[in-house]
Amino acid sequence: MDAITGNLDLWGVGVTYTLVVFFFGGIIALVLGTVIGAMRVSPVPIARGVGTVYVNLIRNTPLTLVFFFFVFGYSALALPTLPNVILGILAIGVYTSTYVAETLRAGINTVPVGQAEAARAIGLPFGKVMTLVVLPQAFRSVVPPMMSVFIALLKNTTVAAGFSIAVLPRLQSDISNSHTRTGSSMEVLLWVALIFVALVMLLTWLQRTLENRWRIAR
Repeated sequence: MDAITGNLDLWGVGVTYTLVVFFFGGIIALVLGTVIGAMRVSPVPIARGVGTVYVNLIRNTPLTLVFFFFVFGYSALALPTLPNVILGILAIGVYTSTYVAETLRAGINTVPVGQAEAARAIGLPFGKVMTLVVLPQAFRSVVPPMMSVFIALLKNTTVAAGFSIAVLPRLQSDISNSHTRTGSSMEVLLWVALIFVALVMLLTWLQRTLENRWRIAR
Protein backbone atom coordinates (compact mmCIF):
# COMPACT_ATOMS: atom_id res chain seq x y z
CA MET A 1 0.00 0.00 0.00
CA ASP A 2 2.99 2.33 0.31
CA ALA A 3 2.88 2.81 -3.46
CA ILE A 4 -0.57 4.37 -2.99
CA THR A 5 -0.40 6.11 0.39
CA GLY A 6 3.02 7.61 -0.25
CA ASN A 7 2.04 9.09 -3.60
CA LEU A 8 -1.57 10.18 -3.24
CA ASP A 9 -0.92 13.47 -5.03
CA LEU A 10 0.47 11.71 -8.11
CA TRP A 11 -2.34 9.14 -8.13
CA GLY A 12 -4.92 11.91 -7.98
CA VAL A 13 -3.35 13.65 -10.97
CA GLY A 14 -2.98 10.39 -12.89
CA VAL A 15 -6.59 9.29 -12.39
CA THR A 16 -7.87 12.79 -13.23
CA TYR A 17 -5.90 13.07 -16.47
CA THR A 18 -6.85 9.55 -17.51
CA LEU A 19 -10.55 10.29 -17.02
CA VAL A 20 -10.28 13.68 -18.73
CA VAL A 21 -8.60 12.21 -21.82
CA PHE A 22 -11.13 9.36 -21.87
CA PHE A 23 -14.22 11.53 -21.35
CA PHE A 24 -13.47 14.35 -23.77
CA GLY A 25 -11.84 12.02 -26.28
CA GLY A 26 -14.98 9.90 -26.12
CA ILE A 27 -17.22 12.91 -26.79
CA ILE A 28 -15.17 13.86 -29.84
CA ALA A 29 -15.18 10.26 -31.06
CA LEU A 30 -18.94 9.91 -30.61
CA VAL A 31 -19.87 13.18 -32.32
CA LEU A 32 -17.37 12.90 -35.15
CA GLY A 33 -17.98 9.17 -35.56
CA THR A 34 -21.73 9.72 -35.86
CA VAL A 35 -21.18 12.30 -38.61
CA ILE A 36 -18.74 10.06 -40.46
CA GLY A 37 -21.00 7.02 -40.04
CA ALA A 38 -23.90 8.97 -41.57
CA MET A 39 -21.65 10.06 -44.43
CA ARG A 40 -20.72 6.43 -45.07
CA VAL A 41 -24.35 5.58 -45.84
CA SER A 42 -25.24 8.89 -47.47
CA PRO A 43 -26.88 8.83 -50.92
CA VAL A 44 -24.42 11.56 -51.96
CA PRO A 45 -21.35 9.93 -53.60
CA ILE A 46 -18.96 12.69 -52.50
CA ALA A 47 -20.02 12.32 -48.86
CA ARG A 48 -19.59 8.54 -49.03
CA GLY A 49 -16.18 8.96 -50.64
CA VAL A 50 -14.97 11.43 -48.01
CA GLY A 51 -16.23 9.17 -45.21
CA THR A 52 -14.55 6.11 -46.73
CA VAL A 53 -11.20 7.86 -47.20
CA TYR A 54 -11.30 9.28 -43.67
CA VAL A 55 -12.04 5.91 -42.06
CA ASN A 56 -9.48 3.95 -44.09
CA LEU A 57 -6.75 6.56 -43.62
CA ILE A 58 -7.11 7.13 -39.88
CA ARG A 59 -8.05 3.60 -38.83
CA ASN A 60 -5.09 2.06 -40.66
CA THR A 61 -2.61 4.48 -39.05
CA PRO A 62 -1.13 3.33 -35.71
CA LEU A 63 -2.41 5.36 -32.76
CA THR A 64 1.14 6.30 -31.75
CA LEU A 65 1.67 7.96 -35.14
CA VAL A 66 -1.62 9.82 -34.80
CA PHE A 67 -0.34 11.18 -31.46
CA PHE A 68 2.93 12.17 -33.14
CA PHE A 69 1.07 14.06 -35.86
CA PHE A 70 -1.04 15.98 -33.35
CA VAL A 71 1.54 16.62 -30.62
CA PHE A 72 4.61 17.33 -32.74
CA GLY A 73 3.07 18.14 -36.11
CA TYR A 74 0.81 20.80 -34.61
CA SER A 75 3.75 22.68 -33.06
CA ALA A 76 5.51 22.66 -36.44
CA LEU A 77 2.62 24.62 -37.98
CA ALA A 78 3.39 27.74 -35.92
CA LEU A 79 -0.18 27.85 -34.60
CA PRO A 80 -1.19 29.07 -31.12
CA THR A 81 0.29 26.79 -28.49
CA LEU A 82 -2.02 24.18 -27.01
CA PRO A 83 -1.31 21.95 -23.97
CA ASN A 84 -0.30 18.40 -24.78
CA VAL A 85 -3.36 17.09 -22.97
CA ILE A 86 -5.67 18.88 -25.43
CA LEU A 87 -3.67 17.62 -28.40
CA GLY A 88 -3.81 14.13 -26.93
CA ILE A 89 -7.57 14.36 -26.52
CA LEU A 90 -7.91 15.43 -30.16
CA ALA A 91 -5.63 12.61 -31.32
CA ILE A 92 -7.43 9.83 -29.46
CA GLY A 93 -10.84 11.29 -30.33
CA VAL A 94 -10.12 11.46 -34.05
CA TYR A 95 -8.62 7.96 -34.04
CA THR A 96 -11.51 6.37 -32.12
CA SER A 97 -14.12 8.16 -34.24
CA THR A 98 -13.33 5.79 -37.12
CA TYR A 99 -14.29 2.78 -35.00
CA VAL A 100 -17.41 4.55 -33.78
CA ALA A 101 -18.33 5.31 -37.39
CA GLU A 102 -17.92 1.71 -38.53
CA THR A 103 -19.80 0.34 -35.53
CA LEU A 104 -22.63 2.78 -36.13
CA ARG A 105 -22.68 2.00 -39.85
CA ALA A 106 -23.21 -1.65 -38.97
CA GLY A 107 -26.10 -0.61 -36.74
CA ILE A 108 -27.61 1.54 -39.48
CA ASN A 109 -27.57 -1.46 -41.80
CA THR A 110 -29.72 -3.41 -39.30
CA VAL A 111 -32.55 -0.86 -39.57
CA PRO A 112 -35.14 -2.07 -42.11
CA VAL A 113 -34.80 -0.17 -45.38
CA GLY A 114 -38.56 0.26 -45.53
CA GLN A 115 -38.51 2.61 -42.54
CA ALA A 116 -36.11 5.01 -44.21
CA GLU A 117 -38.05 4.80 -47.45
CA ALA A 118 -41.31 5.55 -45.63
CA ALA A 119 -39.70 8.58 -43.95
CA ARG A 120 -38.49 9.88 -47.32
CA ALA A 121 -41.94 9.23 -48.82
CA ILE A 122 -43.54 11.70 -46.40
CA GLY A 123 -41.01 14.35 -47.40
CA LEU A 124 -38.32 14.11 -44.73
CA PRO A 125 -34.83 15.10 -45.95
CA PHE A 126 -31.85 12.78 -45.44
CA GLY A 127 -30.73 14.58 -42.27
CA LYS A 128 -34.07 14.14 -40.51
CA VAL A 129 -34.43 10.57 -41.72
CA MET A 130 -31.13 9.79 -40.02
CA THR A 131 -31.67 11.72 -36.79
CA LEU A 132 -35.36 10.90 -36.25
CA VAL A 133 -35.73 7.39 -37.67
CA VAL A 134 -32.49 5.55 -38.35
CA LEU A 135 -29.90 6.64 -35.77
CA PRO A 136 -32.06 6.11 -32.63
CA GLN A 137 -32.62 2.48 -33.67
CA ALA A 138 -29.02 2.03 -34.79
CA PHE A 139 -27.63 3.19 -31.45
CA ARG A 140 -29.82 0.71 -29.58
CA SER A 141 -28.63 -2.19 -31.71
CA VAL A 142 -24.91 -1.43 -31.29
CA VAL A 143 -24.66 -0.91 -27.52
CA PRO A 144 -22.34 -3.92 -26.89
CA PRO A 145 -19.89 -3.29 -29.77
CA MET A 146 -19.98 0.47 -29.13
CA MET A 147 -19.09 -0.09 -25.49
CA SER A 148 -16.21 -2.31 -26.63
CA VAL A 149 -14.96 0.66 -28.67
CA PHE A 150 -15.03 2.88 -25.59
CA ILE A 151 -13.31 0.24 -23.48
CA ALA A 152 -10.57 0.20 -26.10
CA LEU A 153 -10.49 4.00 -25.94
CA LEU A 154 -9.98 3.84 -22.18
CA LYS A 155 -7.06 1.45 -22.55
CA ASN A 156 -5.61 3.52 -25.41
CA THR A 157 -5.23 6.48 -23.06
CA THR A 158 -2.06 4.74 -21.88
CA VAL A 159 -0.39 5.85 -25.13
CA ALA A 160 -0.68 9.45 -23.92
CA ALA A 161 1.91 8.71 -21.22
CA GLY A 162 4.64 8.75 -23.89
CA PHE A 163 3.73 12.31 -24.87
CA SER A 164 4.19 14.09 -21.53
CA ILE A 165 0.54 13.69 -20.51
CA ALA A 166 0.20 12.73 -16.85
CA VAL A 167 -2.10 9.72 -17.28
CA LEU A 168 -1.82 6.72 -14.95
CA PRO A 169 1.00 4.78 -16.69
CA ARG A 170 3.27 7.81 -16.39
CA LEU A 171 3.30 7.37 -12.62
CA GLN A 172 5.72 4.48 -12.96
CA SER A 173 8.49 6.70 -14.35
CA ASP A 174 7.65 9.64 -12.07
CA ILE A 175 7.89 7.50 -8.94
CA SER A 176 10.88 5.46 -10.09
CA ASN A 177 12.91 8.57 -10.97
CA SER A 178 12.26 10.23 -7.62
CA HIS A 179 14.32 9.48 -4.51
CA THR A 180 11.59 10.79 -2.19
CA ARG A 181 8.78 8.54 -3.44
CA THR A 182 7.83 5.12 -2.12
CA GLY A 183 6.88 2.06 -4.12
CA SER A 184 8.61 -0.03 -6.77
CA SER A 185 7.86 0.06 -10.49
CA MET A 186 6.13 -3.32 -10.37
CA GLU A 187 3.89 -2.26 -7.46
CA VAL A 188 2.86 0.90 -9.30
CA LEU A 189 2.11 -0.98 -12.52
CA LEU A 190 0.02 -3.55 -10.65
CA TRP A 191 -2.07 -0.80 -9.05
CA VAL A 192 -2.47 0.90 -12.44
CA ALA A 193 -3.68 -2.39 -13.90
CA LEU A 194 -6.19 -2.83 -11.06
CA ILE A 195 -7.55 0.68 -11.58
CA PHE A 196 -8.05 0.01 -15.29
CA VAL A 197 -9.79 -3.28 -14.48
CA ALA A 198 -12.16 -1.41 -12.13
CA LEU A 199 -12.90 1.23 -14.77
CA VAL A 200 -13.56 -1.43 -17.43
CA MET A 201 -15.93 -3.23 -15.03
CA LEU A 202 -17.76 0.07 -14.54
CA LEU A 203 -18.18 0.46 -18.30
CA THR A 204 -19.38 -3.14 -18.54
CA TRP A 205 -22.01 -2.41 -15.88
CA LEU A 206 -23.08 0.67 -17.85
CA GLN A 207 -23.40 -1.46 -20.99
CA ARG A 208 -25.67 -3.97 -19.25
CA THR A 209 -27.78 -1.18 -17.77
CA LEU A 210 -28.30 0.46 -21.17
CA GLU A 211 -29.08 -2.88 -22.81
CA ASN A 212 -31.71 -3.74 -20.20
CA ARG A 213 -33.29 -0.31 -20.25
CA TRP A 214 -33.53 -0.08 -24.02
CA ARG A 215 -34.69 -3.68 -24.33
CA ILE A 216 -37.67 -2.81 -22.10
CA ALA A 217 -38.31 0.37 -24.11
CA ARG A 218 -38.73 -1.72 -27.23
